[in-house]
Amino acid sequence: MESFRKDFTTGFVDKSGNPGMFPSQVSLIVAMLSAGTMVGALISAPIGDLWGRRLSLIAALGVFCVGAIFQVCATNVPLLVVGRTLAGIGVGIVSVLVPLYQSEMAPKWVRGTLVCAYQLSITAGLFAAAGVNILTHNMKGAAAYRIPMGLQLTWAVVLALGLLILPETPRYLIKRGYKDAAALSLSRLRRLDITHPALIEELAEIQANHEYEMALGPDTYKDIFFGEPHLGRRTLTGCGLQMLQQLTGVNFIMYYGTTFFQRGGVEDPYTITLIMQIINMVSTLPGLAVVESWGRRRLLIVGAAGMAICQLLIASFASANGTDERMQSQILVIFVAIYIFFFAASWGPVVWVVTSEIYPLKLRAKSMSISTAANWLLNFGIAYGTPYMVDNERIEGSGSIDLGSRIFFLWGAFCILSIAFVWFMVYETSKISLEQIDEMYERVDHAWNSRRFEPSWSFQQMRDFGFSDSGIPPTEPQLELQQSRSSGSQSETGGSSTNTATTASQDDKLPIPLGHVDFSY
Repeated sequence: MESFRKDFTTGFVDKSGNPGMFPSQVSLIVAMLSAGTMVGALISAPIGDLWGRRLSLIAALGVFCVGAIFQVCATNVPLLVVGRTLAGIGVGIVSVLVPLYQSEMAPKWVRGTLVCAYQLSITAGLFAAAGVNILTHNMKGAAAYRIPMGLQLTWAVVLALGLLILPETPRYLIKRGYKDAAALSLSRLRRLDITHPALIEELAEIQANHEYEMALGPDTYKDIFFGEPHLGRRTLTGCGLQMLQQLTGVNFIMYYGTTFFQRGGVEDPYTITLIMQIINMVSTLPGLAVVESWGRRRLLIVGAAGMAICQLLIASFASANGTDERMQSQILVIFVAIYIFFFAASWGPVVWVVTSEIYPLKLRAKSMSISTAANWLLNFGIAYGTPYMVDNERIEGSGSIDLGSRIFFLWGAFCILSIAFVWFMVYETSKISLEQIDEMYERVDHAWNSRRFEPSWSFQQMRDFGFSDSGIPPTEPQLELQQSRSSGSQSETGGSSTNTATTASQDDKLPIPLGHVDFSY
């Protein structure tokens, strides 16, 4: 914005004679938010496990608000950078704990769609930000940039107020040993009476799964990489997905889109950026619609293929038609729009879905913090390095190169790499519970076979019938023998075994009375 460049310039003048910012300053202002988010993501695990998902989110919002206030009050680059760093720490904690909260409290049949709604809300925020920028960028004075910065506080307050009335996740409460509180939380989330058989069964499965996981070893950071079943592979999957999401080049468009379109000869770059944000928001809806039916793997592969084609075409046309600026700008806008569609429908939301699902309960917060920190590390690198890669001001001594649209060759290559990574590393997690994902990693050797996985047992069976620590259930005759021994020992203490067996078989045929279903929430 003209008013921002005028107020914050330190003497740089662009080739048109207008005040501006050095690439090093632009890199620092943009990238320090991502540096803060990386720190926030790393500290989210210990505080999320200590204070709980809900209270940690509220604390993170407090840190974010302090950072936003610093930004609004800033009159120079250093104070602005401090404010963005503090805000980034809050964003980093939120970026881990919000999808974690969603996945831990959602029923399995809508879990993927609900976590996708996290990305939908992000795109709605980006769209709102672009709209505010259009309304304020021509204003004279500091209000042009302080209004957008100040409006950040609005949504932080909304989120904090909402969290005050939401319960803690039942899985976290089970992890802390608060079974009664977990039952009450699950009752509120499912809108079922606390004595409802379905609710009792789900709670028992969560508790049995946690007991099984704790029996395999402690929940330390070392176990993230060396624990069982295949926790190192899961951590690599989560970190790889988060890093590749950034290497598709999406934040190159989100952070520098307006400037890039302007330098690419696009008329009215603010309007084009707003259109891109509309596409980004609307295109998330198809992803929500098919994430359960298509599955995570197929959607990620199709999305990466679509993005690669668009990016390689942009770069190829830019190289072949270097002199026709108008043609370049038209091709740039068209294929960036298609690229945004593929990203928003696939890699935008689904990466967060997968990384919120694949980790066991005892290590979920720690593992998600590591994988999300990997996302923000690449985010920081791209945000900091982009001005040096595409800057065409040719500032002497700045180290800048003029790749322009040819930078899409780089992003396209990483999209091709993403297809291979998903095929070999990403397991299909749709339509199974978080507890059954452990069994899938135990029994399925290769990711491309995971779509055919069918759960064969539950953690309640493991607890009740004493399955081995390897997670392999006994054969059917062994299971029948265990059951008969159990019923035989009960009959010896309770009278005639014949009468007991007859009574039990008759009772099994009676319908189970359902608890009261309360829809008054």
